[in-house]
Amino acid sequence: MVTTQNADSILKSYYLGAVADQLDKSANPFLARIKKSTSDVWGKDVRRVVRYGVNGGVSAGAETGELPAAGSNNYAVFVANLKNLYGAIRISDKAIRASQNSAGAFIDLLNAEMEGLVQSSSYNFGRMLFGDGTGLLATITKLDPDNEHQFFVDSVRNLAEGMVIDLHSSATKVATHTILSVDRDRNVIKLDGDTHATPTNYKIFVQNSKDAELTGLAAIFGTGDLYGVARKSNPWMNPVIKKEAGAITEDVIQETMDKVEANSGSKTNFILCSWDVRRALVKLLSKTRLVDSVVLEGGFRALSYNGIPVVVDRFCPEGTMYLLNTDDFTLHQLCDWQWLEGEDGGVLKQIPGSPVYTATLVKYAELLCSRPAGQAMITGITDPV
Repeated sequence: MVTTQNADSILKSYYLGAVADQLDKSANPFLARIKKSTSDVWGKDVRRVVRYGVNGGVSAGAETGELPAAGSNNYAVFVANLKNLYGAIRISDKAIRASQNSAGAFIDLLNAEMEGLVQSSSYNFGRMLFGDGTGLLATITKLDPDNEHQFFVDSVRNLAEGMVIDLHSSATKVATHTILSVDRDRNVIKLDGDTHATPTNYKIFVQNSKDAELTGLAAIFGTGDLYGVARKSNPWMNPVIKKEAGAITEDVIQETMDKVEANSGSKTNFILCSWDVRRALVKLLSKTRLVDSVVLEGGFRALSYNGIPVVVDRFCPEGTMYLLNTDDFTLHQLCDWQWLEGEDGGVLKQIPGSPVYTATLVKYAELLCSRPAGQAMITGITDPV
């Protein structure tokens, strides 16, 4: 007979390892390339010592001249808070009782819940990789005059049906809603509940996630301080950015990669781009050669540019290409994915006042790039001439 006790055992022994593996290796090709480490985690923070520049204790002198003065390496300490990443499943008491005499039926029930959890988590963690840590998804630009529950937004790239979102006015949360539909042609979303008083310029965040997400590419290529280090007084923190590139050419790509290597000694080994940029690149390359592909970690297939995988990602901004060295990225974590357990060691917990049980996966982690100057971004890319 299926009970909450043996359901706990199944979740711990069977599903935990499989789900952790899927989220780490199969959720996103960029995430699959990033190494995971429990090092440099101190309490609730990541503290990573990085070296920059060169050692000054080198010279070339006369045969009987003075030896060079001893130099030292240049070090900086990157500090960031571990982010709390959660994923929850819900199972009703009725569903458990309906399948309590059939282990197969209960496994089917858990399979459906876990597949939904993996899909939702993969979506959100993939989105975070391109964010700036604030969790901002979009901004409401105006109300739809024909429907008080519908709103125009500046972008629907980060939005999907079923997402539970918070609306913020400045630093204040004013409402929580579920997205019922997304019109991607018109940049319009429909929300549940009472929305007639919702004004424009409200910021949209995932529920309870404002300023609590991973430090993604938008922060690395931003202008503010990064990992507690001021960029203005530390130009070695600045990545290479080429804006408004226009028609894509191999010269533009190679020039950008050359500048990265000249500035930092880093070599690009991974390219991320938007759908339109990949189409433009295929048009460019097909004029002179066969377009090759490669298979990456996690079974992902990608376009190959001079031996470098080119991966398209739904969350990459339009007209944008990131030229990265994935060896410089680490997902620092307190531990791998674990179930939240109660004092009795149980995973499934009844929601007070509700005939529903819930189980929550958690990981405490933060993404760090140890060499921001070794990364590059090209924006404003258009089709080849």
